[in-house]
Amino acid sequence: MKAVSHLRKSFPKEVTAETLRKLGVAPKNESYVINVLRFLGVIDEEGRKVDAKAQVFVQHDESAFATEFGKLVEETYEELFQLHGAGTWTLDRNGLTQFFRTTDHSSDVVGSRQAGTFAALAALSGHAEVPTSKAKANGAKQSAPSRKRSEKPMSAPPEVEVPTKNRGETRAEVTGSPNAVGLTVRIEVNLPASGDQETYDRIFRSIRQNLIDGKQA
Repeated sequence: MKAVSHLRKSFPKEVTAETLRKLGVAPKNESYVINVLRFLGVIDEEGRKVDAKAQVFVQHDESAFATEFGKLVEETYEELFQLHGAGTWTLDRNGLTQFFRTTDHSSDVVGSRQAGTFAALAALSGHAEVPTSKAKANGAKQSAPSRKRSEKPMSAPPEVEVPTKNRGETRAEVTGSPNAVGLTVRIEVNLPASGDQETYDRIFRSIRQNLIDGKQA
């Protein structure tokens, strides 16, 4: 959505991953956006602008742009529109995923992403609501009233219980006292949503090396 918005303002002669990085569009997912633009035919395999197809981006009026962009989408997804006709624009996510998985023999993840791409293009064509970005969604969550302390959060971060180096000594000292107290230390680990498996492995490996195994050292 952000890439199309920028191209409507200024469509360079060449659109590559480097172009998107300079614009700050789709960080680490530049190739995905490039593939969509190629699929629509507005750029060629080398990323060069295809004037005949990219002409739609000069439409200043929102309604005119949506109409022309919709024609481009219909032409690109010809088989899908031949199968469902005008109802294609209102197909739900499951119906779209079914079509793409059956056509390309793709996995559930890939088919779902293809369906999501079409939904975004449908929105740009004026046939659906514009998808809410993750950033806006996260902002809405942060501005919402906080829950009461007694309520259990919807999704609690994982807790890792680790011993401190002096944990055994502390228990020995307090056990004989009139008011015996047990000490437990909990550390909350907030995993980044954009991290991959390697990132998660490094986090837990660091916890083990510096906190859990640190007592033995």
